[in-house]
Parts: sequence; structure tokens; C-alpha cells
Amino acid sequence: MPHHALTPDALVMIDTIARTGSFAAAARELGKVPSALTYSVRQLEDALDVLLFDRRSRQARFTAAGEELLHEGRRLLQEMEAVSNRVKRVATGWETQLTIAVDGVMSRITMFELCEAFYALGPPSAAGGAADGPGDPATRRGPGTRLRLRTEVLAGTLEALMTGQADLAIGVGLRGERSLPPGVHTQPLGEMPFVFAVAPHHPLAGATEPIPDAELLRYRAVAVADSAQRLAPMTVNLLPGQDVLTVPSTAAKIEAQIRCLGVGHLPEPLAREHIAAGRLVCKRTERPPHRAVLGYAWREGGGPGNAGRRGPMGLALRWWLDQLERPATRLALLERHAGPSPAFVD
Repeated sequence: MPHHALTPDALVMIDTIARTGSFAAAARELGKVPSALTYSVRQLEDALDVLLFDRRSRQARFTAAGEELLHEGRRLLQEMEAVSNRVKRVATGWETQLTIAVDGVMSRITMFELCEAFYALGPPSAAGGAADGPGDPATRRGPGTRLRLRTEVLAGTLEALMTGQADLAIGVGLRGERSLPPGVHTQPLGEMPFVFAVAPHHPLAGATEPIPDAELLRYRAVAVADSAQRLAPMTVNLLPGQDVLTVPSTAAKIEAQIRCLGVGHLPEPLAREHIAAGRLVCKRTERPPHRAVLGYAWREGGGPGNAGRRGPMGLALRWWLDQLERPATRLALLERHAGPSPAFVD
């Protein structure tokens, strides 16, 4: 019967062909000879009684039916993985994968050190906890949970959590009127001050302070693009009608302002070393200094594909939340963008 042909292996095969762009490349990735892969595709087409690929093209070009199978097949593979994750979590308490959305203003040093501490945990014990074990730290797998970090900007950090693309969001803006859906919890990290900075050779470097908006409006601003796709994107400290250079990250914004491509407000902890080195100059404006109120958020009983289900919290998410409850960890995430490493993890 046709549905017997839609095995996980068949769906993986179709996905691999789409990702690699050709039968030959897909065969190499799957460890098959091209003729065997071609035969498997023809068997699948015969079983479904449809053509999945346009044979007139030298590349692996899908027909409309093939595109539909690719789309639905990927969805089915994701759902099967989600089921596998839930089953494993029930058995051991540890998630198969934990995805963390991190705003670009958070300390990368601190995030990677948290990852190191997580991977240093021992493998799961029979009781579902984690037991320390011997071995080279570079080869120990910890509790077996795969970590996936994704960088987001402004509203995109919360959106990743709300859309099920992340299990934990770090660096969420807590100031504003946006309502959270049921089951989403937040806790504060602290405040991050912003400073208005320009390159030392920019005309505003010698301007009389405080600088009025009318003077700022004469010069190009540099802004970081909000990574949100569904939520309303956020804009901060931009003047109506001002020329804007939009960049993808705070690091790119700092670089653009150092190169005198524009001006703007920067997170003080990230700009601190550049200000101390003289690559940027702080100026006072008529607008009061901006302070971002940041926090972290997670979903109750969370996990991709688990929306609306109130199951027990996974042990990996619990570990990360325990670390984020520590004042030293919160401060390090906000402040430590350079310098020595403090002890902030268990």
C-alpha cells in the first residue's frame, strides 16, 4: 500500500536530496551509490503512483507532488523526533535537545562557560539524575542533551520562545506592554545601561552637550535589525525621518560606529573597552540615558512540539534555570564581555 512506502528512511532520503541539491551528493551523504538511490526514488514513486522529480532537469528539481512530500515529510520527521524527545525525557528526565535563544547583547563568554559547565555534568544515572564520571572533559557527553544556541535581536528573542523554536530565551526585554501567552514565565536578569557614542573623528564628537534631537537628526544613525518575523519589531532611540544604516548585530553596530558610518546608543558593557581605548567617544544628549530591563523566559512543560502540554520540566532546562537564579550568573551575562572569568556556576 502507498502509505507503507512512507517510511522514516524514505522521508530522510527526500530531505537529503533537497538539502544537497543532487542525487549524487545525497548518495554520498547517505552512504549509497547513486544508482541505489535512484532505484529507491523510483520505488517510492511507483508506490505513490506519482512523479516526485522532473526528469527533464539535470538537477534534483521537485515536481509539485514532490514539493508537497518534502514539506509534509519534514513536518512528520520533526513530529517523530518530538515524540522521541518526549519519550526519552519521560524515561530519563533529560531532554534530547535544548534550544536556547540568546539576545546578542548577552555575554558570549558567559554563555559558553555555562555550556562548558553543563557538558561537564555526568551521564544520567538509573534514577534519572546526573552522575559525575571520569574521562577527558573534551570527550564526555554530559547528560546526553544536545544544546542548540541561536542568536536573536530585540523582540526576536521572545518570539523564538513563543513560536516553539526555543525552550529558553535569555535577554528578553521586560519593559513594554506586550502580553505573554499562558504558560510563559519570566524572571529578571537586571538592567543594561546604554550610552550615546560616536567615533572621535565624527562631527558630533566636538558638539556642545547636551546634543538636541535637531542636531542628531542631521546625521545617520546605526540600528540593529530586530530578528522578529511575527511579533511587531522594536525600534529604540531612532528619530523620525533620520537616515539609518541597519546592521544585523550589536557587534556590527559597534564596528560601523567606530568606522564613522553613523551614530547611536550602544550597550555600555559592550562599548566599554572601545570607549576606554579611544575608539569611541561618549556624548550626552537631551534625551535621558536609556536603560534596558532584561530577563529570561521559558515555557511551562516546554519543549518544541509540546505546546499546550503540561508535563514535568526537563532536567536540562531545570539546570539552566537554576544557574540563572544565581546573582553572579545574571551579572556576568549583562556585564562580562571581556576580562577574567569569575566563578558563577555550580
